[in-house]
Amino acid sequence: MKVSPLGDRVLIKVLEGDTKTASGIIIPQTAQEKTQTGVVVAVGTDTDVIKVKKDDKVMYDKYAGTQLKIDGAEHLIVKMADVLAILD
Repeated sequence: MKVSPLGDRVLIKVLEGDTKTASGIIIPQTAQEKTQTGVVVAVGTDTDVIKVKKDDKVMYDKYAGTQLKIDGAEHLIVKMADVLAILD
């Protein structure tokens, strides 16, 4: 499925959280905290507002966006205002 965000929206592929602690203990999926980082897959049409580009690694607001699954992978559509930072 191809999804193209409109306006000031950004499509983000959610990055998986840590499944092990630093000492090697496996964290069960029910105890894993939702990550707040992802990779930009597509950007909307409002180029004056959008400050990120495809393949940027970003941090977004914890409760932002609409969740959807594309080809089995977790994605979010968020407003540009919900993108907090670009990560290097």
